[in-house]
Amino acid sequence: MKIQDEFTTFTVALIPVAMAINIAVGQLVALLKLPVYLDCIGTLLVGFACGPFAGAVTGGLSNAAWGLFSPSALPFFPVAAWIGFAAGLCARWGLADTWWKAALSGVVVAVTTPFVATPIVVFVYGGVEGSGASLITAVLVKSGIKVTSAAFYKNLMVEPLDKVPTALVAFALIRSLPDRMMARLPRFSA
Repeated sequence: MKIQDEFTTFTVALIPVAMAINIAVGQLVALLKLPVYLDCIGTLLVGFACGPFAGAVTGGLSNAAWGLFSPSALPFFPVAAWIGFAAGLCARWGLADTWWKAALSGVVVAVTTPFVATPIVVFVYGGVEGSGASLITAVLVKSGIKVTSAAFYKNLMVEPLDKVPTALVAFALIRSLPDRMMARLPRFSA
């Protein structure tokens, strides 16, 4: 599939909806100070349904837009873009066709995301970005682990708890679409 094949009219219309889902859920989770993020349901949905580049655009634009009224989200736009890209690759490799494969995609995304997120957390926020999960980083630093390693380990611990349920929700949303809508998604069109 070519990059331009991912960006159908339906995809372009779906991206703002997915962005709104990301921002609304992300704001709610931040308000509740939960130790997970759940702010990329829309990104995984577009990545799974439309492809890696559409997923990356959705993730990056979500965090850029969210950053307009929540500036702490803006530096994480590369992370969100990576999540969408990785989800799209997983789908392209057949890892979004069943619920257990979608869960496996969540694991793949979760294990790779800390490599993108940790440098941002450390260099922009000193290792503690203000989420409920930052408590884990603080405990690890207090136990003698360096900030960069503590932030990486925290991400490695928290991301699977976040990305697996997120991937399953995205999978369920896609599978709940009517057949004629599914046929308009690039990955499912004939």
